[in-house]
Amino acid sequence: MMLSMIILGLRQPGNDIDVYLSPLIEDLTKLWDEGVLVFDEFWNETFHLHVVPFCTINEFPAYGNLSSYSVKGHRTCPICEEDTSYIELKHGRKIVFTRHRRFLKPHHPYRRLKKAFNGSQEHETVPILLTGDEVF
Repeated sequence: MMLSMIILGLRQPGNDIDVYLSPLIEDLTKLWDEGVLVFDEFWNETFHLHVVPFCTINEFPAYGNLSSYSVKGHRTCPICEEDTSYIELKHGRKIVFTRHRRFLKPHHPYRRLKKAFNGSQEHETVPILLTGDEVF
C-alpha cells in the first residue's frame, strides 16, 4: 500500500497535521492490532495479515511535525546530531549548514574545491551513526 498526500494551502498545518493523519492512524492501528483477513491463493487458506509502516518520505518541516524532531536551530541534522556544523550569518541571523561535502567519497573532486564553497577543502569523514541505545 502506498499513500500519497499533499496538503495545500498558504501555510503548513504544523501541529494540526493530526487532523489530516487521523484516518490513516486509525487504519494503521487496526491493521497492527487486529489485522485483516486475507486469502492466500497459493496455500488456499485465509490468514490474518498485520501491517506496520516501514518508512515515510516527506520534506524537512513535515519530518519535524511527524516525528517531533527539531528542524530549526543549530542541531537540526538527524545524522550529525551534536556534530552538526553551522555558521550563523552576521546580517540577518540566518543559520547556514556547512561541511556537507564530508558525506562524499574520500577522493571526490568536490572535496578539493575551495572557491565554490567556503574557501576551504573538506577533509572530515562521515560522522559515526548513533546506536539504538544512544537514540533511545
